[in-house]
Amino acid sequence: MLFRQNRVAVPRDLASVTSYDPARETDPADVGLKPDAARRIWSAVEAMYGSGLHPGVSITVRRHGRVILDRAIGHARGNAPGEQGEKQLLTPQTPVCLFSASKAISAMLIHKLAEQGKLQLDARVADYLPEYGNNGKEKTTLRQLLAHRAGIPEVPLKNVDPTVLNDFDTIVRLLCASKPNAAHGRQQSYHAVTAGYIAGAVAQRVSGRSLPELLRTELAEPLGCEYFRYGLAPEQQPRGALNAFTGPSLPAPVAMIAKRALYVDFEELAVLTNDPHFMESVVPAANIYSTAEESCRFYQMLLDGGVWQGRRIFKPETIAEAVRPAGPIQIDRTLLAPVRFSPAFVLGEWPFGLYGSNCPKAFGHLGFLNIICWADPDRDISVSLLNTGKTVAPDSLLTVARVLGAISRNCPRVKGR
Repeated sequence: MLFRQNRVAVPRDLASVTSYDPARETDPADVGLKPDAARRIWSAVEAMYGSGLHPGVSITVRRHGRVILDRAIGHARGNAPGEQGEKQLLTPQTPVCLFSASKAISAMLIHKLAEQGKLQLDARVADYLPEYGNNGKEKTTLRQLLAHRAGIPEVPLKNVDPTVLNDFDTIVRLLCASKPNAAHGRQQSYHAVTAGYIAGAVAQRVSGRSLPELLRTELAEPLGCEYFRYGLAPEQQPRGALNAFTGPSLPAPVAMIAKRALYVDFEELAVLTNDPHFMESVVPAANIYSTAEESCRFYQMLLDGGVWQGRRIFKPETIAEAVRPAGPIQIDRTLLAPVRFSPAFVLGEWPFGLYGSNCPKAFGHLGFLNIICWADPDRDISVSLLNTGKTVAPDSLLTVARVLGAISRNCPRVKGR
């Protein structure tokens, strides 16, 4: 009974809270899959929603560049535990906060600037942001920063007011004045939000443009996205999905690890992200808003060598550099789990990794435990799984794993790859 607390009311008729346009979905058989492949994946998503731990879930899956699933289930607003107000269905057009899945997108702006010759990944951060080069950070490179090896995994404040995370310039000043907790490049320690601010400051300095403008002109507009932006404009905020803490409270050891990574009590973070101030801020590593289809579109473009609908957005060699491992898989000092990063992405593994079983070439990113966006060249798929329930309930982890398993089983590796 303890583990059934703090959950969403799930209707018996799931069709009543399901939203999709059948005309947007390709027959799986047309892309080399079994006819029931999409149905099996969707059944796993329904089970994930049925756990009562996610007010809303949306998913888009492409195979060979064609959409086989683009659906949403549940509510964007009004059905979280204790939430008041009118219920608003989550649809495939609803923007959702990507949380840490934002990191990969922001990192690709740095790779775009490198492609344009405005910076070099192996140059020192201080070459572009001189105020960063002190207290032992003088030799840290951009590559190390993007691969969680810069030694600045934490905001250097003893008692972090979570609202300070909305203040880009203040966080950059604090990090520039800080001391690293390890020699540059020697220790992998997940930088939950810190590296994003410094990389964002570098991007703005070398380009002469704001980070929101860079995201808009270099990615969102070329991809034809309505959202895909840092935060939401005031007029867009009523359309955005709200996040909710669900399930049981964290055990003390897990809560300590979570706060060390996130700087905020786990249970408070979902509420913080629903604040208009957060939605109107620029948090490069944590507050890009996107629909599932738009995020999937981004990964499909990378999977297709940097081209979207005939328009080149990245050179193939830029993408190859972005997915190149920064080192072997190792126990991350922040996450206390084995992870392998590139200077943009969390990489897949064999026999099992973040993106399911036998996905060694997959690349993407995790967002707040259960948002997962990725591409797998071996399967020729791009996937975006978004949701609004923030939880560590054991059955949430299990149902997410089952969705990943359903995708990998029903989208087998393409022959010859």
